[in-house]
Amino acid sequence: MAHVEPTAHRLTFLCHAATRAVRESAFADDEPLDGPGERAAKAFTQLVRADRVRCAPSLCCRQTADALGLDVRIDEELRSADYGRWRGMDLVEVEATEREALLRWLTDPTSAPHGGESVVRLISRVGAWLDGLRPKPRRTLVIADASVIRAAVVHAIVAKPETFWRIDIPPLSQTTLSGSAGRWRLRLGSTER
Repeated sequence: MAHVEPTAHRLTFLCHAATRAVRESAFADDEPLDGPGERAAKAFTQLVRADRVRCAPSLCCRQTADALGLDVRIDEELRSADYGRWRGMDLVEVEATEREALLRWLTDPTSAPHGGESVVRLISRVGAWLDGLRPKPRRTLVIADASVIRAAVVHAIVAKPETFWRIDIPPLSQTTLSGSAGRWRLRLGSTER
């Protein structure tokens, strides 16, 4: 059984609560939590202990933090994927108008036919954030979008970018990484409180 070195960071990523885009399989456009998402965030009681809390700048992440009563520092590098002209559109609409571009984006992680950010670029940006954490280890809670959490996992376990779409990150789920630059571990299951 692998153990975490005492000098390792422990990052617990908390996916924001549900929004319309999450429920309708749409490309988010900095939207608020929906009613059920806000109620779920206010009722959420499974937070891990943390020395600090980082939060993506999106409205849904900030509202999740507010619902949980957390004092956060906003971190621009944790912003969700840039979906370019697809922001605010649902998958059915994009498939109807740009089917080939959507298929290319879902199968080629270097592609960004929507004019936004490719999956490879997102993984690189989030990976640089992870590997750039200060040497002093901390327990950090990170409130972010599913795209950022997927990118962190792909980077941490040195997976191929094509695996990005095979990772499911539901609202209010927690994903823990421990380690430091180049030595990250993914922890599945319950997390220490």
